Amino acid sequence: MSRTINRVFVLGIDGAGQFIRNTDTPNILKLLEAGALTYEAQTVFPSISAECWGAMFHGVDPEKHELTNEKAATLPYPENSPYPSFLKLARQAWPDCKLAAFSEWSPINDGIIEQSCGLHAVSLPSPDLAEAAADYIRANPDVKILYMQFDQVDAAGHKHGYGNEGHLQSITDCDGYIGTVLAAIEDAGLMKDSLVIITTDHGGGGDGKPKSHGSADPLDMTIFWGCYGPGIKPGTKLAADLSIKDTAAVVAYALGLSAPQTWEGKVPGDLFN
Repeated sequence: MSRTINRVFVLGIDGAGQFIRNTDTPNILKLLEAGALTYEAQTVFPSISAECWGAMFHGVDPEKHELTNEKAATLPYPENSPYPSFLKLARQAWPDCKLAAFSEWSPINDGIIEQSCGLHAVSLPSPDLAEAAADYIRANPDVKILYMQFDQVDAAGHKHGYGNEGHLQSITDCDGYIGTVLAAIEDAGLMKDSLVIITTDHGGGGDGKPKSHGSADPLDMTIFWGCYGPGIKPGTKLAADLSIKDTAAVVAYALGLSAPQTWEGKVPGDLFN
């Protein structure tokens, strides 16, 4: 891959599973259908937010990163862990680079990402979160990595049932928020040399529990994963064995960082030309 990616945006929707294929998501699909997309990627077990986002950041299964919702809400991630996040790799490589995390669920900023990353960290409700991120992008075009997490889709799944009308409408609403962020990336002139990853942490409705998640049922474990950027051939169909853990490896590779040998995640062989 020619080294033409200067920054990475990781946009996450909590609790979306593969359900984006069942509702209107014009902003997400316009971008990812011009890049790479799969509806058959797999998250980790147990399919719970801290375990899954932890696997995405730290490139390993929950039994290794040891995160739970309770730990993330009360304890900082250990700085001596052999499984650093991709944000910590970037901070170590570029001590002065700008790193940002706009997470509606604050334990991601406080307990899943290492405090040594020195993030510009923001936690706000969804509509305000999107506007805050868009303002930040326009004001900081030199940002190196920006992560976002929208939480209301998972809340809608717990309330209405995953895959039901209220849940699907929440995904469509979230697509609008992502559209706000993508417009800011475009306005700042950053799309041409950025990698944009859009994914989710888990699904829901599996194991006979329509308003829950956490099981090994495919409804809980199967997620969408896609990206757009330099070196990504439009219309790339990704292998079904892509894991949420691979996200960390993709971010590191895109930015020219050496992935730790302790990571389990790998760069999909069919992703970059």
